[in-house]
Amino acid sequence: MKKISLLCILLGLCASLSVQAQSFSLESIKSYPFPTGLTSSAQGAKLAWAFDEQGKRNVYVAEGPDFTPRKLTNYTEDDGQELTSLSISDDGKWVVYVRGGDHGSNWDDELPVNTLSSPTPPKVQIWSVPFAGGEPRAIAEGDAPVFSPGSDGGTPARGTSARGTPARIAFVKAGQVWIAPADGSSAAKILFTARGTNGSLAWSPDGSKLAFVCDRKDHAFVGVFTSEAAPITWIAPTFAKDGSPRWSPDGKRLVFVRTQGSGGAPDSILTPKHRPWSIWTADAVSGRAAQLWQAPKTLAGSVPTTHGGFNLNWAANDRIVFLSYQDNWPHLYSIASSGGAPLLLTPTPFMAEHITMSHDRKWLLFSGNTGPDKLDIDRRHVVRVPVDKATMEVLTPGTGLEWTPVVTGDGATIALISATAQRPPLPAVMAFTKGTPKLLGQNLIPASFPQGQLVTPRQVTFTSPDGVTVHGQLFEPAGGSSKKLAERSPALIYVHGGPPRQMLLGWNYSDYYANAYAMNQYLASQGFVVLSVNYRLGIGYGYAFHKPANGGELGASEYQDVRAAAVWLTKQTQVDPARIGIYGGSYGGYLTALALARDSKLFAAGVDIHGVHDWSQAGEGNKPGDRYEKVPDLEKAAKIEWEASPVSSVSSWTSPVLIIHGDDDRNVRFNQSTDLVRRLDKQGVAMETLVIVDDTHHWMKHSNALKMGAATADYFKRKLMKAKQ
Repeated sequence: MKKISLLCILLGLCASLSVQAQSFSLESIKSYPFPTGLTSSAQGAKLAWAFDEQGKRNVYVAEGPDFTPRKLTNYTEDDGQELTSLSISDDGKWVVYVRGGDHGSNWDDELPVNTLSSPTPPKVQIWSVPFAGGEPRAIAEGDAPVFSPGSDGGTPARGTSARGTPARIAFVKAGQVWIAPADGSSAAKILFTARGTNGSLAWSPDGSKLAFVCDRKDHAFVGVFTSEAAPITWIAPTFAKDGSPRWSPDGKRLVFVRTQGSGGAPDSILTPKHRPWSIWTADAVSGRAAQLWQAPKTLAGSVPTTHGGFNLNWAANDRIVFLSYQDNWPHLYSIASSGGAPLLLTPTPFMAEHITMSHDRKWLLFSGNTGPDKLDIDRRHVVRVPVDKATMEVLTPGTGLEWTPVVTGDGATIALISATAQRPPLPAVMAFTKGTPKLLGQNLIPASFPQGQLVTPRQVTFTSPDGVTVHGQLFEPAGGSSKKLAERSPALIYVHGGPPRQMLLGWNYSDYYANAYAMNQYLASQGFVVLSVNYRLGIGYGYAFHKPANGGELGASEYQDVRAAAVWLTKQTQVDPARIGIYGGSYGGYLTALALARDSKLFAAGVDIHGVHDWSQAGEGNKPGDRYEKVPDLEKAAKIEWEASPVSSVSSWTSPVLIIHGDDDRNVRFNQSTDLVRRLDKQGVAMETLVIVDDTHHWMKHSNALKMGAATADYFKRKLMKAKQ
């Protein structure tokens, strides 16, 4: 029998105590409050946002100069009812919000979510509440509310007296535009009727007119409503799809975006195509319009597909600002309303998102993955730039993460959301002249939250077989890479969804991916090495990475990155290469299933959460083959689509899997998992399942997110953890 030294015993004991000290419960790591919808009033220094506290979602407000947070509503149940479309009236007297629905979904976002399986389902309703406090008032069923500008609601659209009226809210209900007073003093009523589905509401600066988009399927118009006695003015109607109407500061003109209408001869599916778009300005009275700028006819010059799309605004100094991917990064540009060459406002290689304009229209603020640290490409910081000069400034450099900045109406304060690798997101304020952000609501982080026990994920990079550099974040349990060969840990690949997403070196700005970040921290605390992979198709690394050749259903080239991550893990001294698992949700569920189907020898187990499994069944409606005119590469594309689907490789799937899906999913159809379960059952694959009844893709009910997380962690512990001796 070999002798064991006292030093070895002490080292082993220290390692055991270190792991135990790092361990915490899933409930504690998921107890953080998550802020969303940060907004400011056009006058004064008033802020509002929503906090999700373990499924109990409420509106909070704060006012300068102290910005002490105050809870404005009192919803006390984990009932899955989200709060969206949060805004403050210009005079700061009213806060309006929508309660209900699933506004991150691909379809039916305006329909009720009934996570409690109540025989009487909840409604999707617009609510208002006085900023000073009081009982919320149900305004109407509807969505997308927009306050009329000015104090007391500005000039009423129906020709009544200009003053003494309460602030008004225009909103959308069943595709038509309605209006109601913010104080609920009278019932909501339809403002006008226009054939089609109406939305994208935009009040003129004086509140006398309302611009909107009327979607008529194969084409869309921008319209201007003035009063019930005057016909709607259609802005330069043509065989195109117009959208994103924005008013000039004087209310006399509009700027909007024009894209192609539907139709044309069938074209190749496999060949990437430029998606043209242009910016137009128009006279709001006559409706006459002229093209201001045409996007370059290149792939990168196509319709932008990052946050906010065109991010079009009519700024001060008669400048039009917008976002374009034309130089291979989602950058901001400014052009004179009279025409000329656009000015690139953000010239360095990074992406701009969460873009807002100051109330005086002189500044653009946004979050960007840029800063003085080379690791900032995997972070977000608040950046500002004047609308007419390329003199941008990173306002919040450092190792933290900051996003969704807004400026108060008085122009003195910037509000933002701030987080670190350990501290969860919180609202914060800082002087517009710069300074250190002051956190709001720190007292809402529960005492049980294990902030001091969270690890700082390490940025790692590796190269895919075709030469693409891939970024990842490595979460390591106590001991990390110093573990000896005999102490190697099981490892997990985490694959985000989207796919236009980016996981960061800290808490994420999306509630869905904040949940994933918490899960990765928890799994690391349980002894797993976790590698979160930012595979191609994601954002943050330029156009070629975001729009790669043969990606998704056209070849799944991004799977190379996922496989390369697992191969990289097998070479790490702290990882047991025989115990590598994989998990992810949505598109991450798709790549998880693809990994298990193609590489069961590499991936020992997986958890597939509401993934896509058969691209040919992922959509709905008419297929290209239904037409007399045939798509030239339809047969070839169908074959590639099938081969990119996990179901095409089920015959080589041998690793065990847990499949999780909510049956009110509005992003990935539930039948994607129903179909896979039947195929795996026939194949004899070891399989477990978890169905979450009446919840959506986003786990609107906190307890359901906990159930999903607990099932995932328990599954990997049973499949990949060695039994304790």
